[in-house]
Amino acid sequence: MHRIGPINGRLHLIDSEISYFPNFISHNEAWVVFEELLSQTRWQQDTIKVFGKEYLQPRLTSLYGNNGKPYSYSNLTMQPHSFTPLLIDLKKLVDIKCNTHFTTCLLNLYRNGKDSNGWHADNEKELGSRPIIASLSFGQERFFHLKHRKLVSERYKLLLEHGSLLIMSGDTQKNWLHQIPKTSRLVKERINLTFRVIQ
Repeated sequence: MHRIGPINGRLHLIDSEISYFPNFISHNEAWVVFEELLSQTRWQQDTIKVFGKEYLQPRLTSLYGNNGKPYSYSNLTMQPHSFTPLLIDLKKLVDIKCNTHFTTCLLNLYRNGKDSNGWHADNEKELGSRPIIASLSFGQERFFHLKHRKLVSERYKLLLEHGSLLIMSGDTQKNWLHQIPKTSRLVKERINLTFRVIQ
């Protein structure tokens, strides 16, 4: 697996449109955001079904939105809470950067190195055929893995830093899978916000 070095802007990976911006939220401000999200978000741990087996998600999640539309994945349907003032402010920043009006935010809390998110694509039908996904990271740095669906040599990892923004758009979800793997390192909490447009 190839490590993607320090970068600010477009990742030049085949069959994708991916950009990464470190320090999108300033370091100190990002810690203020992290603490508020950690304490004020309505976190839940759901049971999901994968290949016919049910198990607890290895992370906590929460869904917020402004259009009342649910979001479904892995045979799980989440109902949105109303956007908080903090999420509205963050959404405005991301909307401007992406030139998009996001409707929904899925939050993930990775409590330690055992929490993870396995290989997947954000390709649910309610996201449309060429979705744009904007991902803000706060707290502990974690590696983000990418692999091409067909080209086995195309595998990469990128360290998602505190206060950073990752944007995936175009045909990325058609051609690539991504994950946040488990780690044996001693790590603290990481909060990830993924803004989406639910159609």
